[in-house]
Amino acid sequence: MSRLDDLKKRAVDEIEAYRDQLIELSLRIHANPETAFREAKAAGWLTDYLEAEGFAVERGICQIGTAFRASYGSGRPRVAFLAEYDALAGIGHGCGHNIIAMASLGAAIATKAIVPEVGGTVLVIGTPAEEAAGGKVFMVNRGAFDDLDVAMLVHPGNRDVAVTYALACLELGVEYFGRAAHAAARPEAGINALDALVIAYNGVSALRQHIRDSARIHGIITDGGQAVNVVPEHAAGVFLIRAEDDDYLEELKEKVLACFRAGAEATGARLEHRWGEEARYRAMRSNRALAEAYRRNMEALGRQVQERDSGRSLGSTDMGNVSALVPAIHPTVAIAPPDVPIHTPEFRDVSASEAGHRGLLDAAKAMAMTAVDVLLDADLRRRIEEEFRGGQ
Repeated sequence: MSRLDDLKKRAVDEIEAYRDQLIELSLRIHANPETAFREAKAAGWLTDYLEAEGFAVERGICQIGTAFRASYGSGRPRVAFLAEYDALAGIGHGCGHNIIAMASLGAAIATKAIVPEVGGTVLVIGTPAEEAAGGKVFMVNRGAFDDLDVAMLVHPGNRDVAVTYALACLELGVEYFGRAAHAAARPEAGINALDALVIAYNGVSALRQHIRDSARIHGIITDGGQAVNVVPEHAAGVFLIRAEDDDYLEELKEKVLACFRAGAEATGARLEHRWGEEARYRAMRSNRALAEAYRRNMEALGRQVQERDSGRSLGSTDMGNVSALVPAIHPTVAIAPPDVPIHTPEFRDVSASEAGHRGLLDAAKAMAMTAVDVLLDADLRRRIEEEFRGGQ
């Protein structure tokens, strides 16, 4: 057995030794769902556990109370496992973030056992609010992921996939201001803000026919008036624009905004809009060299892993912002059949099942084995860096 294989086996054995503890904490987080930026229990349990295992822990980093950084070792390479632990309002852990958190924690503990022999630094970075607010977006801007060599996170899902796709995403908030009038007695005296928004909404619907297949535009009307017999003087809506690359998102911005300007022009209502640039999700840039190492390691555990997601999942994640800064992967591990989609009560239940536990442990093992590759294989590190620099 080669030294590399021996170290990988030791990492896998380490996770097996912690199996019961990892599952117990996963179930505890699952049973106590907390939404964006309110993950005090989960963050506390994770940081206390890591601290007890010898990690140096920084709590409340990046001006976010439930964000943290735990590190062990020194020098390079610096390998980070990212933990998510927020839940969905009304559903709980319907996205399986309890599994994400514990897979990253398990991978870090296993890698820690190797670090004294091979050198380098292993980190767990706790990233709140992926579901509702894009916590990693703020953390990127505040330096949480600076000076890393690679970053990894495994998401539970319906397929075993090494390379996943995620769209760049930007929110647009719009308001129209018109003039109220009696809708029956003097409608001519009014300026209908709702009509302006409806015209814009229909314009967006027409635009969808003429954009790339992978792009998405969707939204809701949040205010359409207060009384049926009064011409609405105010209307508002929130829309999301998604694209497979950041450049096309910029192009779509102008086309979408033109639809809302048309509503104002047609009715005389005044338009105010705001782009949510501070929470913009970047497109996911999966590092193929790192993903291939992960795929080989996951297959060594007995799973059949697709190199890339042929279904081309078209959601968005704030992990895209991390991948623009550091070589990163965001694979998925299958814990549920294809007819059980994420963000559902059914997927929530699977996330606390034996299938969920198997996914947790396999993800932790595959990430730990991949970390061993990164720590020992200088040629792999070179290919990871060249690919990342070439995509800038």
